[in-house]
Amino acid sequence: MSKFLGNRLRVGVAIPSTNTSAQPEMDDMRPPGVTNHVGRMIIDDDSLTDERGFIRVVESIRAATPSAVASLRHCEAAAVIVAVSPDAYWSGQAAHKQLLRQLTETAGGAQIIMSADAIRAALNALGGLTRIGLISPYLELGDEPISRFFTESGFDVVAVHGLGGRTPSNISDVTPWHLRNAVIDVDRPAVEAIVQVGTNVPMAAFAPFAEAWIGKPVISNNAALYWHALRTCGVIDSIPRMGMLYERH
Repeated sequence: MSKFLGNRLRVGVAIPSTNTSAQPEMDDMRPPGVTNHVGRMIIDDDSLTDERGFIRVVESIRAATPSAVASLRHCEAAAVIVAVSPDAYWSGQAAHKQLLRQLTETAGGAQIIMSADAIRAALNALGGLTRIGLISPYLELGDEPISRFFTESGFDVVAVHGLGGRTPSNISDVTPWHLRNAVIDVDRPAVEAIVQVGTNVPMAAFAPFAEAWIGKPVISNNAALYWHALRTCGVIDSIPRMGMLYERH
């Protein structure tokens, strides 16, 4: 298959049908010679305000992810980013590892890049940071399993701020003011880095400004995912205006 455009790397990106942030943010991160190829997980824009609705969203994502990943098989992508996070965080470490194995097989052996692994790799690259302030896209219902997942992974979650997303699509309805307030809320003296989860939160461009302002790493979910995909596949370009992670590692 010709690689006239993606002559260095092809990246598959599996994204929920409700997500309007991951694709444009990851397109902005592409180095020369790297192309992105998107598959959509068809899900309903269900409520995230109660446990029943949240579980329906998680279950619909779980059901739709394999077909979205399979749709990218014939692109010859070296890595497939699974641009969604609640399934891993909601179900815990064991379920995350099992899902990783299943999706690797579905992708035909391509590297599967998931949020939990990408964020861990980013924190390790930035100096093995373990004390984090966590920004979640959800209401309190969704904040708790995310915080628990990071705690079970060996991180000290010092503070959590939920952005209050009420449906999967509504998660993107944040402003720089919301993001600024979230950073202020979790930036405690003990915090070594701020971590934002939720691939429909458009925080990639805001995070470098927050880093310059607070003097600490601010890891946006989509930036970490794309950085991990590039580095896993040997693309080590330093990308300007994307923050400490891209400029130094």
